[in-house]
Amino acid sequence: MRDNSIDNGAANSEIEAETASTGIIRTAGLARVTPGRRSLLRGAGFGAAALGAMAFGIDGHLTASAEDAVTDADILNFALNLEYLEAEFYLRATTGQGLPPGDTTGTGTQGAVSGGRQVPFKNPQLAALAAEIANDEYNHVLFLRNALGSATVAEPAIDLSTSFTVLARAAGLVGPDESFDPFSGDRAFLIGAFIFEDVGVTAYLGAAPLITSKAYLSAAGGILAVEAYHASEIRLQLLQDSVIGAPNHIAKLRAALSGAHDDQGIFVDGKPNIVPTDKHSIAYSRSTTQVLNIVYGGGSASNYLFYPNMMNGTIR
Repeated sequence: MRDNSIDNGAANSEIEAETASTGIIRTAGLARVTPGRRSLLRGAGFGAAALGAMAFGIDGHLTASAEDAVTDADILNFALNLEYLEAEFYLRATTGQGLPPGDTTGTGTQGAVSGGRQVPFKNPQLAALAAEIANDEYNHVLFLRNALGSATVAEPAIDLSTSFTVLARAAGLVGPDESFDPFSGDRAFLIGAFIFEDVGVTAYLGAAPLITSKAYLSAAGGILAVEAYHASEIRLQLLQDSVIGAPNHIAKLRAALSGAHDDQGIFVDGKPNIVPTDKHSIAYSRSTTQVLNIVYGGGSASNYLFYPNMMNGTIR
């Protein structure tokens, strides 16, 4: 089984070498990551709220034990909330514009998207890759909305500005008075994309057993495969660009927030690690609660991170 523990000294040295071109705005020294899940979250300012979320689910909302009661529509809407986030991130990064207003309506409270802008890509191949992913994520939104019909939830409020800084501070990439901007350049964009991609893969895999319709399950499997392609592309590009410390620290934070040993960086045991798997070479899966713990940053302590007013739908 691969060891996803991180050599803090080595990883921090790598981060220090990366900061000049990764969108980290420095005003003080580099924050060090303290070992252990609980100390990591407390040090990041999540405190008791995050620790409670890992054990019991976000603020008393749907927990793993309640997942059997959800419908296929509930699962698809949960996926749609995630696709809204990814589509907004990639579309803004590649075009400067988000989803068309007509593709964000539905039940629940519709929210605005804060932050995000077109990335000044230096690498044309990365720009083309980002554009392809943006198109895929937009198509996922359209597919899920069409499948859900009148049951479609509206796009909730999404934070693409302060959320990245909160997460970067929690991961130890920046200090308490520093910020991180994933739209500032190539490497910063890759780090931002890394935050999402592996989460999407684990979310679809974890939700698959809850889907009863074979047609929906087949479609979810197809989307899962695309998300896995995306994740591998981002991980490989980070490795090729020698951006190792930052994604390794992010992986450690995601595993801590989920409350399980379910994540790995892109360099493990001194070797490249493009495909994160368990000892059986099977991809990690996460329950809806574990996914929420990550995208909410532990819960109310971080103002629900990427979803300031939480997601729309039953699973929130």
